[in-house]
Amino acid sequence: MSRVALGLSYDGRPWQGWQTQPHGQTVQDSLERALAVFATVPVRTTCAGRTDTGVHALGQVVHFDCDVARTPESWVRGVNAHLPDTISVQWAQYVSEDFHARFSARERAYTYVILNCRVRQPLWAGRAGWVFQTLELQAMQQAAQCLLGEHDFSSFRSSQCQAKSPVRTLTELNVWQKGQLIYVSLRGNAFLHHMVRNIVGALIQIGQGRQPVEFMAALLAFKDRTKGSPTFSPDGLYLTEVSYPPGELLQRQGIGLG
Repeated sequence: MSRVALGLSYDGRPWQGWQTQPHGQTVQDSLERALAVFATVPVRTTCAGRTDTGVHALGQVVHFDCDVARTPESWVRGVNAHLPDTISVQWAQYVSEDFHARFSARERAYTYVILNCRVRQPLWAGRAGWVFQTLELQAMQQAAQCLLGEHDFSSFRSSQCQAKSPVRTLTELNVWQKGQLIYVSLRGNAFLHHMVRNIVGALIQIGQGRQPVEFMAALLAFKDRTKGSPTFSPDGLYLTEVSYPPGELLQRQGIGLG
């Protein structure tokens, strides 16, 4: 048996999230069907981070074990030949049996794209969260800074979150604007269920002037999801990168945003 790691990009709009479901309409189901056709044997995959319905990925990482010998380029070309246009293998690499797409990961990075304009734009439908009120960028930037570091993010986790601990470490949280698009980029050791979307929801309320800059620090201190902002749309959320300790996996980059 050899262990293979793959880098994936996908448009999350047609899929009911990453994780396999009985109805088969998930990214994992589609990928495993394609792998089984190409490898001619059943293949089970493990991902670095499960994504919800409608969430996209530019740098998802998965691994699987298989005794079928193929070159890395063959894994890319061959599997892609059996995938729909909304999912694509970007790279393949043989890794050690100790490598684990999820548990070996050191950091994960996400970007949320907000379309901030008066009228919705059809080309961004499902690809960006839309806010028609003008957002105050500086207020959002100031509010974001209090979330850096290690904190209890209970106010930003879904009630369905299954993580044993709400404590996470954010090493980056940047907010910037380019034309009508506002980008929120986050990097941390791990993320709770709906954590990014709940942070973005709070930032948007602050940007709209509905809450003061201090609201973000207050939410963090409350450690209570019921006091938080509404969970924002999945449309603009992208898993952009998963990083690993040196030597475990070549550092591959997805297509950049912004």
